[in-house]
Amino acid sequence: MLDVARLLCGDLKASEVLRHGRNGGSMPRELLRFGQIKKPVVVWNVSRRCNLHCLHCYTESKDRPYPNELSHSEAEDLIGQLSDFGVPVLLLSGGEPLYRSDTLELASYASGKGLRVVLSTNGTLISAEVARDIKKAGVSYVGVSLDGLGQVHDRFCGVKGTFQKSLAAIGHCREAGVKVGLRFTLTRYNYHQVEDIFQLVEERGIDRVCFYHLVYAGRAKNRDRVALAPAETRQLVDLIFQKTQDLYHRGLEKEVLTVDNHADAPYLHMRLLKEDPVRAEEVYKLLQWNGGNNSGIAIGCVDERGDVHPDQFWRGYSLGNVRDRSFGDIWMDTSDPLMAGLKDRKPLLEGRCSGCRFLDICNGNFRVRAEAAVGRVWASDPGCYLTDQEITAASPTEVAP
Repeated sequence: MLDVARLLCGDLKASEVLRHGRNGGSMPRELLRFGQIKKPVVVWNVSRRCNLHCLHCYTESKDRPYPNELSHSEAEDLIGQLSDFGVPVLLLSGGEPLYRSDTLELASYASGKGLRVVLSTNGTLISAEVARDIKKAGVSYVGVSLDGLGQVHDRFCGVKGTFQKSLAAIGHCREAGVKVGLRFTLTRYNYHQVEDIFQLVEERGIDRVCFYHLVYAGRAKNRDRVALAPAETRQLVDLIFQKTQDLYHRGLEKEVLTVDNHADAPYLHMRLLKEDPVRAEEVYKLLQWNGGNNSGIAIGCVDERGDVHPDQFWRGYSLGNVRDRSFGDIWMDTSDPLMAGLKDRKPLLEGRCSGCRFLDICNGNFRVRAEAAVGRVWASDPGCYLTDQEITAASPTEVAP
């Protein structure tokens, strides 16, 4: 996750992180990703069931019950495990998490255990009353998926009328005093609406927008159908940076983030080298502390059945089940070869990634994307849009032409 607005335009400095101490104890939540001790943010798929049929869904969810999901008591036990292990953030996802009848009760239980609770939803089940219940449950942030405007979003989700319901959900959350933002996944079906999304964010007073790069998992595994070419991705990232700077220069404070492609970090750094070299040096320190891709390190997943995964896209590989062992025991067990590799992956990387000068701020990007593309976990990530010249230049302070 790259905080484009604060890194590219804001005043976030390495000294600010050091002032709070990098152990994360007194650190504001927006600085936690730069902390030294990294307990994982956990994505919990509370249910696989969903009322939509999105083209990029990594769980390939359908509108039907799924067997063997964690019971209420098992879910509370999981929350206790996460709290005991020191997990800082619990992200409730799905499927559609609000399809599960006790999701907000579990959210309240988790927030009572000291976890920061975040909800990732399609928004279609959020009425004004549900938004107030979300607030009461202690949910600190709601991310609503909106993958286009009007019919573009409806076609993307496979259900007519979804756009209006999702947009209304954002309004309901704002009225209830819940921090809410928009989630947009960049694909071949909607890339032409990025500027429209910025306009919507401005017109509707939405404070946060996250642009997600496509990960080749679930329905998106056949990437030829939905994925953008690297050159197209690069153009869109340029546009996102440009629009973010435009908002900043007009005095509009918006959180703009990009997610799931760690090539964005060196690309932002190279842009800053041209515009503000002193700022670029400060930002590079922050990017080094963040460390790039954190699958198996500072991001993890528990699915609806209790299986633990290195991240939410790696559903085909289970590290263990919380019904049998605690989450903490599973997470710290490096006898699993994949987990051991993810925690120290640089010597294992192949191809372009192996010789990249930006490994300290990218960490080899998404291994799931590499595996989906060529069948090898440690191969180069095909989502990287940096040129060979950019990744092999002699010094990180050089500016690529």
